[in-house]
Amino acid sequence: MVITLLLATGIFTPASAMDHDHMLMDEKGMVMNANTDRLPKDCQKISGDVNITIRAGHKYAQKFNGKMYAFDNQEWNVPPCTRINVTFINDDEIRHQLMIHGLPGYLYPQGMFHLELYGAGELKASLIVPTMKKTYLVHCELPQHMEKGMKAQLKVDGGDGDLPSIPGLTKPVRADSYPVDWTPAMGAMLLACVLVGCVVPILALRMKLFTQ
Repeated sequence: MVITLLLATGIFTPASAMDHDHMLMDEKGMVMNANTDRLPKDCQKISGDVNITIRAGHKYAQKFNGKMYAFDNQEWNVPPCTRINVTFINDDEIRHQLMIHGLPGYLYPQGMFHLELYGAGELKASLIVPTMKKTYLVHCELPQHMEKGMKAQLKVDGGDGDLPSIPGLTKPVRADSYPVDWTPAMGAMLLACVLVGCVVPILALRMKLFTQ
């Protein structure tokens, strides 16, 4: 009875029905700043539609050394004033995001387009890009997901360059390094390990021959 009254007055809204300004959200995921018809100021009309399917998951990172998550592609190129119809698929059972940054703020609050899935699933949304020749950051903003491989780039009209640290495409800003502090004790330990690794098999072989 209480819930019915709350629903009737609009005080309580189930997650499946949430539709705030610039945001759609349910129990599976969230879409922010989707845009199907509002033109950027420098576009006279939509030049065309491009359908892009972007998959996210652990298995797409296996081809990149040291990475944990990735998108199935790391770069997309579209003409100016294109309406991009995005299908975002999460192949993992954990939360992943697809965010595009640097878009005009008068159309996309905070300059971003955002899709998010709380687990395995699929979302669809659209955006319209301006005429400017530009490279946009595409990534997952969850902690360490971008650092672990979920970074890509969207180029409009060929882009204005490449972003760093795109797996398989561009060099990292700071490459992974694993320095060793070589002290006399460390050197002695390494030498001992080498000797043991060489001597033990020889002794084992001799004992085997002796017992035959």
